[in-house]
Amino acid sequence: MTASAALLIPLLTGTPACGGPAPGPKLQNVFTDAADEYHVPRSVLMGVSYLQSRWDSRPGTPSVAGGYGPMHLVDTRQAKAPANPPSGRADSPAIAAGPSAAPPKGSSGSPAEQPADLRRAALLIGAPAGRLRTDTAANVRGGAALLAATQRQLGKPLSADPKDWWDAVARFSGTDDTVSAAAYANDVFSLIRRGAHRTTDAGEQITLPASPRVRPRAADERKAHRPKEVECPPELDCDWLSAPYVRTDDGSYGNHDVADRPRDQRIDYIVLHDTEATLRSMLQTVQNPKEPSWHYSIRSSDGQVTQHIRTKDMAWHSGNQMVNARSIGIEHEGFLKQPGSWYTEQMYRASARLVRYLAKKYDIPLDRQHILGHDNVPGPTASSVPGMHDDPGPFWDWRHYFDLLGVPLRATAGADSDMVTVLPDYATHRPEFTGCTEAGTPCAPHGSSAVRLHTAPDESAPLIQDPGRRPGGEASTVDVDDLGSRVSAGQTFAVAGYEGDWTAIWYQGQRAWFENSKNHPTAVGASGRMVTPKAGLTEVPVYGRALPEKDSYPDGVPAQPESPLPYHFLAGQRYATEARLVGSHIDRSQFRDTPSPVVTGREEWYEIQLGQRIAFVRASDVDVVESQGSGSTAGNAAPPHER
Repeated sequence: MTASAALLIPLLTGTPACGGPAPGPKLQNVFTDAADEYHVPRSVLMGVSYLQSRWDSRPGTPSVAGGYGPMHLVDTRQAKAPANPPSGRADSPAIAAGPSAAPPKGSSGSPAEQPADLRRAALLIGAPAGRLRTDTAANVRGGAALLAATQRQLGKPLSADPKDWWDAVARFSGTDDTVSAAAYANDVFSLIRRGAHRTTDAGEQITLPASPRVRPRAADERKAHRPKEVECPPELDCDWLSAPYVRTDDGSYGNHDVADRPRDQRIDYIVLHDTEATLRSMLQTVQNPKEPSWHYSIRSSDGQVTQHIRTKDMAWHSGNQMVNARSIGIEHEGFLKQPGSWYTEQMYRASARLVRYLAKKYDIPLDRQHILGHDNVPGPTASSVPGMHDDPGPFWDWRHYFDLLGVPLRATAGADSDMVTVLPDYATHRPEFTGCTEAGTPCAPHGSSAVRLHTAPDESAPLIQDPGRRPGGEASTVDVDDLGSRVSAGQTFAVAGYEGDWTAIWYQGQRAWFENSKNHPTAVGASGRMVTPKAGLTEVPVYGRALPEKDSYPDGVPAQPESPLPYHFLAGQRYATEARLVGSHIDRSQFRDTPSPVVTGREEWYEIQLGQRIAFVRASDVDVVESQGSGSTAGNAAPPHER
């Protein structure tokens, strides 16, 4: 399978979303009619539309690039950041601070050229531009007209054979980088070859039938033009904008650490963030030695990647020094409360390509205990838990993301297994959230990766309360930033019980219930390993970091104090584990020209899925238990990663 094909496993969805399809012609028929009218193969039109928007319409609402409708036709007059970005946490406390950035190429947010120009499309079909922003049928007709016009400009016939349209599709990508344009076209043609089925934001089920005879072109042997420092897969458009490693005027230093990974410290995790700021602001922030840092930034409008720190070095991005030492941090331009405008398909695909490349390079398992959101990183100490971040949030499509990684999330055991993987259908699963525009105000319905947890198998039962996030005992809420009572797609948990259409899991020391009906499942059977307290232990402490034992610290390096998290792992409870590791700590007490020493312990630890966030327990405190799922398909599942 080619790299492009591996990233194009489509998201399969179930029943239509609440509210049913929008009025007007069915989108499936709209594609057929527009393709016939402008003599474009329907598969090409649908394939381009999927790459542009995944067939979502969002009438009248532009992306950050000013793109509208299923064809993501760009009205450059509408391309701008929100006038009033949502309030709430930002990954950087001073997003506008620092010297003026020397931005990477094309960093204005618009591609170098724009073949998918909405106003040109309006002229081609003889309709007002405003209609293409709000009318799905007009938008698709405009896209078809643009593809046909591009084909004519290339001196090519309006052929019924999809393969004759490869160059027109490459140009439709809007990038002036030939390697990136080729990758875009090959994505479209890989999709056409495989086919796709999806439920759109309007609740329509759209199908692109597979065309096995259609093939992408052979991979381009050339590499995209890029600075020598950049570490990226060859088909990505990547640039370099360095983060500083310097002393600061307060006697400290910033904004990352020199290291020699993986020689001195294995890289175990990739942490995905969203910026909660525009990319231009974040490029200023990452150049400020008094601010946080991360390895890569990905632009929303077109997926352009900028690297700031070599992956061998340690960025300050997760709020947990141990995780920083073992991870690569990737920021995605966007606001978690406005996912439809910012979490674009181009950004998802660029991110997945980058993560797949990095995971292969550093032997990082592609599972949800190693590919983390910032909202999955544990607080390193009990006092730090309330301040841990919640991005990329409940609207990040983890199921689609793992499809793009080439490792689809799926059942690995029967429905009555003693482990489950959370796996709601993103498009149709639309839990209630508030706070996207202002506190207490309901958010617009939107697909979600998050599943909410209750104290009993009843929708009216109270939500699970997180004693770490809210140490005062306050109840969890449905606010979009409140992680206290939810889990996310791809995470695996030990089953604590079944009752009717409800499933209970062990979650932060509690039995937590969620609705999981056969007709609308939100979790599937899983196989693997769990840990449980050793016989005779009534409770096992859990930690936000795996530290070396005290006698492992050399002279001159102070031992780090342990701080158990405020959760109870009690006898009889179980938690899924995907990794075993040895405790470590990096001394960051002084500015160095060479990597700081890594203190490595002897005692082993297990990483566990404690709740929305991972945690760590000593191997000496627990026993490992294999799942015993009925109807297990565990033979198809990869074994837990040992290190």
